[in-house]
Amino acid sequence: MSDLVLGVDVGTSSSKAVLASTDGDIVAVHVVEHDVSRPRPGWVEQDADAVWWGDVCALTRRVVADTDPGRIAAVCVSGIGPTVLPADEHGQPLRPAILYGVDIRAVGLADELSAELGAEEILRRCGSTLSSQSAGPKVAWLRRHEPDVWARTQYLFMANSYVVHRLTGAYVLDHHSANQCQPMYDRERGAWIPEWCERVAPGLRLPELRWPADVAGHVTDEAARATGLRAGTAVAVGTIDAWAEAESVDVREPGDVMVMYGSTMFFIAVTAKPVSHPQLWGTVGQHPGLHTLAGGMASSGSITGWFRQLSGDRPYEELVAAAADVGAGADGLLALPYFDGERTPFADPNARGVIAGLSLRHGAGHVYRALLEATAFGVRHNLEAFGEAGVDVGRIVAVGGGTKGDLWTQIVSSATGVVQEVPPVTVGAAYGDAKFAAVAIGAAGRDVKWNDGGHAVRPNPADAAVYDKRYPLYRSLYERTSDIQHALAAGG
Repeated sequence: MSDLVLGVDVGTSSSKAVLASTDGDIVAVHVVEHDVSRPRPGWVEQDADAVWWGDVCALTRRVVADTDPGRIAAVCVSGIGPTVLPADEHGQPLRPAILYGVDIRAVGLADELSAELGAEEILRRCGSTLSSQSAGPKVAWLRRHEPDVWARTQYLFMANSYVVHRLTGAYVLDHHSANQCQPMYDRERGAWIPEWCERVAPGLRLPELRWPADVAGHVTDEAARATGLRAGTAVAVGTIDAWAEAESVDVREPGDVMVMYGSTMFFIAVTAKPVSHPQLWGTVGQHPGLHTLAGGMASSGSITGWFRQLSGDRPYEELVAAAADVGAGADGLLALPYFDGERTPFADPNARGVIAGLSLRHGAGHVYRALLEATAFGVRHNLEAFGEAGVDVGRIVAVGGGTKGDLWTQIVSSATGVVQEVPPVTVGAAYGDAKFAAVAIGAAGRDVKWNDGGHAVRPNPADAAVYDKRYPLYRSLYERTSDIQHALAAGG
């Protein structure tokens, strides 16, 4: 009896598999860790064969070791995005994948395309202006800087579409991921823009467009041998991980906002109609008829990981306890979280992290607290931009690994003045993938809810008063030091 669905998410620093019933009950969770490569300043890459496909194979083999593969009715994979992976006529990668907005190599080409096509026209047709987050300029970068690779390119993949191709042989991409290939996709028409596609990727066959919960194909005999899955198992199209995460916590009603606590902080607001903002990303949603406005900080959890390494790999629990003892305001410290530049609510790939106010009395707990508060102020800055765009923020749902402890979410609620719902299941995008898989085979409806309940995190009034005074200083600190940050980023 086929009564289970499998979701797999390939993230920035780890991949996760969730096996669930078609009613949403979790049967098993498996995780493998990996890393990104940074071969040059501003470049962030990942090996698609070793990491994306390798992780999926390792995770599915773990799942089927304890489960009859015949019980798995469907599988769905999401992944980091937008990414750019060129592949040859056999679907073999020609180079490591170029990652999303943390890779800033193509910002110059984004400016060129904006000047040529018109920034306002791109915003109108695509829903977003061009930035380091956009896939289109990175494709153009390949053509200009790696012509030998481009000459052999027959496929362009993202993480989910590459795995789908390896599983089924299909060359498909979901509408949402395509929408992040600015300036190649028309948000209003829900289709590729032929003339702009020809400008960015001349002569290249682009993938067929589907929705994340559509069936892309079925597991081939070759893929079955590699993964342990049963040949013929249905495979859903999938999408970019953040939108799969939104699906995992039922964020799909106008006014719903997801705040994802991970290596980077990500925000998705569901809107009743297409909404645009020059510093945010307007896209179609994960189902037909849905629209979203999104933003993302370039670094958040990755900063705390960096500091943990500097602290001799002290357990997170120790650092969190030390930060909680310090109290709001970190005893006079104020930080900027732009360690990898910033994506939204302003695009500045050359911004850098700052820790101001240091004295000899400050210890690890003070710095750790200041870093958490910096990300919280970044959340506030982004939520203000959503308000400027006319988004009527209603329910805010907190997801991701950073919700496991109370401190980070509590700081964010106090710094922003908003209540956050933490749902009962926060295993992440792979759970949303399992839901897509269930919808794809008709075992669940598109409107089904798998993740009701949970608890609320509310602002602490005393801490909120401190943060209201600090927030203008946070904004001013960037404005007053940005020239220095840029000079240092340039090697000055």
